[in-house]
Amino acid sequence: MFGVIDLPTYLAGLVLIVLLPGPNSLYVLSVAARRGVRAGYTAAAGVWCGDTVLMTLSAAGVASLLQANAVLFGIVKYAGAGYLTWLAIGMMRTAWSMWRTRREKTVEDAVSAAGAVERPFRRAFVVSLFNPKAILFFVAFFVQFVSESNPVVGFVTLGVLAQLASVLYLSALIFGGSRLAAAFRRRRTLSAGATSAAGALFLGFAVKLSLASV
Repeated sequence: MFGVIDLPTYLAGLVLIVLLPGPNSLYVLSVAARRGVRAGYTAAAGVWCGDTVLMTLSAAGVASLLQANAVLFGIVKYAGAGYLTWLAIGMMRTAWSMWRTRREKTVEDAVSAAGAVERPFRRAFVVSLFNPKAILFFVAFFVQFVSESNPVVGFVTLGVLAQLASVLYLSALIFGGSRLAAAFRRRRTLSAGATSAAGALFLGFAVKLSLASV
């Protein structure tokens, strides 16, 4: 149906994959917790656009090119790891600023000042794009469920279902993060600590990506 075979198995696997924590979902949660629902959805839109580009590239054969060219894979991999490291450093600097000024102004003011120069859509979009393993994953996972008789429609169907699952999951994170924002505004130390933890996790994602192989 619609170029897809064994749809129930695909949906079961998709749920498990979507629920796995990654830099995209963590960034969306972080933005929602610091800046609210609207900014959270702005970041989520960057993730969805980035994933759409990766799915399109995967269907177009870029995954095969990355698998065959270790140099190209390395360039994309280290560029992505570098960007994640840059984001982590930015989060830690923001956390330090919150802690240092906790007696001078409210956390809400500190977060607003830090977020004034942040562009959630662009950051989330770039985080999504600079992940060569995601391109390889889309091919490796999707190809198992695409019918040989209608592969184009199959890829599109699987991609749409993946995006719908992402919308539901990120929406849950956004509204959960907006509730955390209220607690962050009341507890200055909690806000700085949570931002530091997010930065540390991003460093972990950067290390993991830099060690990835084809």
